[in-house]
Amino acid sequence: MEEMLRDYLPILILLVIAIGLGLVLILAALVLAVRNPDPEKVSAYECGFNAFDDARMKFDVRFYLVSILFIIFDLEIAMLFPWAVAFKDISMVGFWSMMVFLGVLTAGFAYEWKKGALEWS
Repeated sequence: MEEMLRDYLPILILLVIAIGLGLVLILAALVLAVRNPDPEKVSAYECGFNAFDDARMKFDVRFYLVSILFIIFDLEIAMLFPWAVAFKDISMVGFWSMMVFLGVLTAGFAYEWKKGALEWS
């Protein structure tokens, strides 16, 4: 039993240090932080437009279109990294599967470009 506890001692020490450091940083932020809020700092900024009360109010959907396009092409890059790392180990089927994937994404990008979805006027 004592040997098992000795094996887990480094994990326990790391856990205590992590919790202690977390508490020290949280308390330091509470004590040292400057609290000077103004209307600009406390306003909503994540959604791209000001908050509104009426759900039927018209708003610009271009923000959502750009964010969806970003997610699509971000996922494309996320698929390319593991493929590129394992490139020497994949077969021709894996290579041509990725070429079809890239072709479909390129066709979608060309379509969006032609339709003017990337124009912010």
